[in-house]
Amino acid sequence: MTEPVPTSRLIDMMTSARRRTLEMVQGLTPDQFVGPKLPTLNPLIWEIGHVGWFYENFILRRLYNQEPMLATGDALYDSIAIAHETRWDLPVLPLNEILSYMQDVQDALIDRLGGDEMADERHSYLYQFTVFHEDMHTEAFNWARQTLAYPTPVFEGGPVDRPAPATGPLPGDVVIMGGTFRMGAEKDAPFLFDNEKWARPVTVAPFKMARAAVTNGEFAEFVADGGYQRESLWDTDGWAWRQDAAAEHPVYWVPDEHGGWGVRQFDRVVDLPLDQPVIHVCWHEANAYCRWAGRRLPTEAEWELAATTVPETDDGVLRKRRYPWGDEEPTPDHANLDGFAMGCVDVAAHPAGDSAYGCRQMIGNAWEWTQDVFKPFPGFAPDDYKEYSQPLFDSTRVLRGGAWTTRGRMITSLYRNYFGPDRRDVFAGFRTCAAAD
Repeated sequence: MTEPVPTSRLIDMMTSARRRTLEMVQGLTPDQFVGPKLPTLNPLIWEIGHVGWFYENFILRRLYNQEPMLATGDALYDSIAIAHETRWDLPVLPLNEILSYMQDVQDALIDRLGGDEMADERHSYLYQFTVFHEDMHTEAFNWARQTLAYPTPVFEGGPVDRPAPATGPLPGDVVIMGGTFRMGAEKDAPFLFDNEKWARPVTVAPFKMARAAVTNGEFAEFVADGGYQRESLWDTDGWAWRQDAAAEHPVYWVPDEHGGWGVRQFDRVVDLPLDQPVIHVCWHEANAYCRWAGRRLPTEAEWELAATTVPETDDGVLRKRRYPWGDEEPTPDHANLDGFAMGCVDVAAHPAGDSAYGCRQMIGNAWEWTQDVFKPFPGFAPDDYKEYSQPLFDSTRVLRGGAWTTRGRMITSLYRNYFGPDRRDVFAGFRTCAAAD
């Protein structure tokens, strides 16, 4: 059951999410609102309408049986019923009308909360889930703007007096002795997504894990050593992908005139920041790097054990916490989240966010690929949004930890993200593991 949440917090979350959506589309031209047909993107003018429709459908209509506020809403904005490739051709509302509709929906949602100080469990779950759905889309707006080389967005309201993060690399491994822990979400979790259900004992053998994610500088060594040309470093699917994509380096890297690398960040090219995590690499690229380095990707169980447990046991089971650093919600000291940094920071930053074993940035900065195919945990059952996880089981790979674009209010060490192994547009990197000595 979801923990009850104050109505004031739900309202703050909704208005914050909507502010970010509006910031993400600020200053775009009519053509940019539509954009080219790509399999990994949606037309932005359609996607923001879908966000507004989703709130209305899941709360106002399902919870309150309210009549639709937009007669054509289901025909235009239902992402399950509308094939992806047709979304550019729909008679969607003009921008001013869709923004007005979205505001009307939000006003109705706030009005429905009434004057109670604390929302009940049902309202707390649905309001949070729909806000997190908008948060997921604003992260997608970020990678859409990156993919299409649109101007860097501008976010207002970031933290003030933020301390300068520690900089530089963070080499080396930590040794994690493994053990038995309860992987997944417990039934008394404050909030959970359906694919986190349910916690059960899992035993992990001892292993070594890198203290930090693989950096641009480290990945550049793989590129320079012919990593993209050596078939022996790639599995069969990975080599087929590399050939089809004609990949020679990470997708946004740009050779410079001195034999080094720049990287395109939104609409500008900057020098490649060597001590930041490599991002926009797909699972196949991460897996090939690991083979080159004599390493491997962590399993999902290893990743969660390293991020959540402490080396103390209760009846033989490792004690667990919600975040690498403890149970306190993320702050700017702990992690690079919420988009305000407008990019990654060096892998040595945010020591306050270290796990109990000394792994850094297991929350924030860059999503991290794991070995595992995305599958249901034992006892899985879909929640209200039945298509949230189930259609992607067995066809995608698991990522953990969140990126600089991810909202801190939705990410925990239990959150399971999932994308196809060929996706390079998401803000994904990886860290490596090895067998314990």
